Amino acid sequence: MTLLVTGGAGYIGSHTVRALQQAGHHPVVLDNLVYGHRSIVEEVLRVPLVQGQVGDRALIEALLSGRHPACGGVPVQAVLHFAAYAYVGESVLDPAKYYRNNLGDTLTLLEALVEPVRTGRGPAIPIVFSSTCATYGSPETVPITEDTPQRPINSYGRSKWMVEQMLADFATAYKLPSVIFRYFNAAGADPAGDLGEDHNPETHLIPLVLDAIAGRRETIKIFGTDYPTPDGTCLRDYIHVSDLADAHVLGLEHLLAGASPQPMEPLIFNLGTGTAYSVQEVLTVAQDVTQLPLTAVVAPRRPGDPPTLVASAQKAREVLGWEPRYPDLGEIIAHAWAWHQRSSATP
Repeated sequence: MTLLVTGGAGYIGSHTVRALQQAGHHPVVLDNLVYGHRSIVEEVLRVPLVQGQVGDRALIEALLSGRHPACGGVPVQAVLHFAAYAYVGESVLDPAKYYRNNLGDTLTLLEALVEPVRTGRGPAIPIVFSSTCATYGSPETVPITEDTPQRPINSYGRSKWMVEQMLADFATAYKLPSVIFRYFNAAGADPAGDLGEDHNPETHLIPLVLDAIAGRRETIKIFGTDYPTPDGTCLRDYIHVSDLADAHVLGLEHLLAGASPQPMEPLIFNLGTGTAYSVQEVLTVAQDVTQLPLTAVVAPRRPGDPPTLVASAQKAREVLGWEPRYPDLGEIIAHAWAWHQRSSATP
């Protein structure tokens, strides 16, 4: 089936495009290319790419109806929505940018998805939404379940949380089918080595560590060593990006099978491994995998960093039959390192 993947030129979006292809679907990517990569879509994935904004209602309607050339005259049957700005620090300094893009543009998309209902022409077009564990803020207990209270502490997390509220309201009012995935720490790269994590600026720990090991930065900073954890550094749940992609395919197929509960409401799933690794453990495993040394320096704690974030993904396992293929941190880092070396060698 023809699927619209917004933000499909980005990290998680591009890996999901590949998983959709492997499942026999026909994805069309919409990306503004502010952070996405044209070459990944056109040269690696080889799927149609439309450069544009999710908030462009006319463009969205042309894509959904199949009138856009990229769709080849075939209407879109579902949307997977990854397009968002995702830098937490920036969201605090410039919240308007995040609410306009992450929330305002998504509202435009949702309005287009339910237009058939509002005009009496048919059912709403289903959506799979990329959310985040940042909607939980600093949880009081772990592991975090889908019922854990959501108390986001920055504009990025709040923008995602607000979209979740819109999806619930649109489900009630317009019968919009939706799946919401709350990610924990996405990491790694496709085992084939031709897709990986390429952010600018980079803020995620594993690629920063690999940059330091490769000599592209002098040191890696450890933000705080006095947390109430076994080694004093923060604990995080690292989930392989290909496992995230697999979950999106399963969630989409579950949604299209009409498995939503009645009365209709979004289906919400955490995605993580349920295993927590400390910052210090990440550094140690990265050196073991690469067999190269690393220089780390201790820096003050960052405001708002919870000591521990670890998921309970039991619901995704039970409802979707999802099971991570790459839960081991060493394998996650090995795949990321292979991509890192290959991308660095490419002119």
